[in-house]
Amino acid sequence: MSVDNRPTPSAPDDDPWLWLEEIEGARALDFVEKQNRLTLDRFGGAAFERDRDTLAAIYDRPDNIPYVGRRGAHLHNVWKDAANPRGLWRRTTLAEFRKPNPAWETVLDIDKLAASEGEDWLLSSISSQPGHSRVILSLSRGGSDAVTLREFDADTSSFVADGFTLPEAKGGVDWLDPDTLLLSSAYGDDMVTSSGYARTVRLWRRGESVDQAQIILDTAADHMGIFGSVDDTGAKPRAWIIDQIDFFNYGIWLRDEAGTTTKLDLPTGIWMQAHGDWFAMKLRTDWSVEGRTYAADALLGISLSSFLAGSRDFTSLFEPGPRRALQGFFWAAGKLVLSILDELKPRFEIRTPSAAGWSRETLGGLPEIGVVDVWPLDRHSSESNGDLLANVQDPLTSPSLLLIERGVESPTVLKQAPRTFNADGLMVSQHEAISVDGERIPYVQTGPAGETGDAPVYMSAYGGFGLAVKPHYDSSLGKLWLERGGTVVQANLRGGGEFGTRWHDAGRFAGKRLSHDDFAAVAADLVRRGVTQPKRIAAQGGSNGGILITNMLVRYPERFGALFCTIPLIDMRRYTKLLAGASWIAEYGDPDKPEEWEWLKTYSAYHNAKPGQPYPPILIATTRRDDRVHPGHARKMAAKLQAMGYEAWFYEPAAGGHGYGKDNKERAGFQVLGFQFLKEKIGWRDEC
Repeated sequence: MSVDNRPTPSAPDDDPWLWLEEIEGARALDFVEKQNRLTLDRFGGAAFERDRDTLAAIYDRPDNIPYVGRRGAHLHNVWKDAANPRGLWRRTTLAEFRKPNPAWETVLDIDKLAASEGEDWLLSSISSQPGHSRVILSLSRGGSDAVTLREFDADTSSFVADGFTLPEAKGGVDWLDPDTLLLSSAYGDDMVTSSGYARTVRLWRRGESVDQAQIILDTAADHMGIFGSVDDTGAKPRAWIIDQIDFFNYGIWLRDEAGTTTKLDLPTGIWMQAHGDWFAMKLRTDWSVEGRTYAADALLGISLSSFLAGSRDFTSLFEPGPRRALQGFFWAAGKLVLSILDELKPRFEIRTPSAAGWSRETLGGLPEIGVVDVWPLDRHSSESNGDLLANVQDPLTSPSLLLIERGVESPTVLKQAPRTFNADGLMVSQHEAISVDGERIPYVQTGPAGETGDAPVYMSAYGGFGLAVKPHYDSSLGKLWLERGGTVVQANLRGGGEFGTRWHDAGRFAGKRLSHDDFAAVAADLVRRGVTQPKRIAAQGGSNGGILITNMLVRYPERFGALFCTIPLIDMRRYTKLLAGASWIAEYGDPDKPEEWEWLKTYSAYHNAKPGQPYPPILIATTRRDDRVHPGHARKMAAKLQAMGYEAWFYEPAAGGHGYGKDNKERAGFQVLGFQFLKEKIGWRDEC
């Protein structure tokens, strides 16, 4: 195919590689097979197999932390290892879990299920109800987002004869009562939005066909989707129905015991959590009501019954600062727990409502540096006694799982993850680069002390959807990069949520280019500080980070030695037409609107790649079962770059979903293939 026929901003749909969007097309699969063979032949030798097996053994260690959630009297966990690559759903008690080697009861062996039914099953989620043994299992083929729903009895470890079942579709359920489900699924005629998610919330009663299920509420086809959740913390049973207009805007409905639905009079740019007669909501934009103005990112609380009666007398529960932002909040036993980043340091506060007002206290006993995550132990709020779990780690300290009983006791260590790499002589430091417009861009550097000017550097970032990136303990990078003398850098780009909405919005829509400028600024700062040189910098990004990495290729090729682009979004002209792409318009913009295509085309690397440029080598990898970000993005970009004569490699395993593999060995292989490529292309022969 002549590169003169490549798609351009002026003729964006003149695409000679469109046939690669046919996921199971014979011609497309032939391309994938040939590309996989070339890539594995080149980078999949003895060193690859050794490192893959080393990493898989780390993932399969019996002393890894089994993360749990409590349902009734039991703690539940899904465990994967070499003997159980798809996983065991198992349970134990809290008293048993405290022991060094707890005894577990197997509820379901997913490997045996997959083998007996001849299906590529993975367990995606479990929907349960307090006090009942029956659950709905969401079973995914190969890790895809679409799931098959099946009713299962956890006490008898068997599927329920003539129980609830639903063929494969995106979405899920919640239990309204033992014989009624609240169904939010894209299954059925006219039940799917343009984003591929549920268009209706239905009341599905036992014994009736899903086609007969009553539609409680539906949404417009161009909304992202709609979903319902049952809330049993109130005086009477109720449900919340969320109409997700786009990624960041919601219409919120309350369904009472009588079946009446009431839309809450609230701005759409909020997120809320309710418990009993109270609710709290975080604002995305400034909001004025009854003579008061509340700032974006503030958290407000009010009595639900008072609000429904017309009161707008909110209490301010959190006030943001320029570099202080609320990351999340949740209820546990009537207490509201706030997760805060203050200059990237974790803080946790508790707000407790009463007739006298909201009390305030700090969740104590947790470190004020590193990465700290806190969440409720109980899966159902109505069963919670306030027990919390916390995970504490940093790039050189393996995770600890802590129990904070009733949310007030001093944290106690339940489990300690093993140290999986030698951190002797390594240090963690924080730095800031100055981006093109003068903004300070934080980044964390982990590696040997002292600057050599020639360090093999692995860089990563995300910079999208308001998600904050935290410097966690990474066994793969630790064992295969840090332990062998390399340096790891993680950047906090605009588009993320580290400093709240203003940080996110600065890297959204047309500002996405600034997010990419931020990453390039960090690479330049590493050279300025004498850490390394451009040809020794390897960078990886996935999903939204795929846009980032391909823009480093076409906009900043001189700053990198090699690039690894995974499960990527790349073609910004057609992304809304592919799988869940339409759901991301609120982050990027709509390419079908000429004024928005004007900014989208500036970071659509698929259209901006040109022949004859000094592009560094790139490996682009995806998975065939990714039904969120279409594998066509990766396929087409690799094909186009190769046609232009660039060194572009491609890899696509058959399973994995929007991830790196369906089991630990596959995940390890995907990562190690990337490491082998990056190391070779930056000229690093690590000592191992």
